Amino acid sequence: MLAELAGILQQLTLVSVIDILLVTLIFYAVLRLFQGTQAVSLLRGILVVALVIIMATNVFPLTAFNWLLRNSLTVILVAIPVVFQPELRRALERLGRTAPLLGRSGREAVAQRVIYEVVQAVEIMARERTGALIILEGDTGLEEHIESGQRIDGQVSARLLTTLFFPNTALHDGAVIIRGDRVVAAGCVVPLTGRTLPDSSLGTRHRAAVGITEQNDALAVIVSEETGIISVARGGRLVRRLDSQRLRRVLQTFYQPRRLFRNES
Repeated sequence: MLAELAGILQQLTLVSVIDILLVTLIFYAVLRLFQGTQAVSLLRGILVVALVIIMATNVFPLTAFNWLLRNSLTVILVAIPVVFQPELRRALERLGRTAPLLGRSGREAVAQRVIYEVVQAVEIMARERTGALIILEGDTGLEEHIESGQRIDGQVSARLLTTLFFPNTALHDGAVIIRGDRVVAAGCVVPLTGRTLPDSSLGTRHRAAVGITEQNDALAVIVSEETGIISVARGGRLVRRLDSQRLRRVLQTFYQPRRLFRNES
């Protein structure tokens, strides 16, 4: 075994090293594109299984197994885009967005404007006791939940948010989803948590906020219709009784490159 390894190392040339580095770079880029999505664990599992299979087929003379792998390759190549369709769409969107082309100051200015508008809207709705559930998309795509509502694709503004949640309007009961600086959709249906919340008086909006943030890295802002209390949910955790200043700090932390929500608890 050591002799074979030494023979392989002796055959390495500069071109071979560059070839290996390019393949490694491609795998790294793919993992980076899927980082923060629910598919990243599945993708890593597929890579591990593929590595084990390659090693097994090279060590043992598995003729029938090799035949099965060769004839299954086409099916696997067709199945992968189907399985990873939402994540592939999300990855292509991330590649095509113009935000990375902006300077750091430009991105910060956009984030600060979104934070200002969201805080303004939440302050108004809390004062008027208008129930609201605002979900800010993180790195994990929320396309399946967006498709359950009405697409808006409007620039984030306090006026738009308060209008969408105005009582007795068609979309006020669902969630509003924000992606970047756009209100993507309203009236969205999101999953409720199966856990028992510490306060039995908390209603559907709070259960939905916890439920959606249990599955991904989104942040949910809730305004209670009964009390006007402002709450936020992240990672399946609910923090209540925020004022506008603390809400602003939570949102600023969320929009930072490294978001550590636990620092706000």
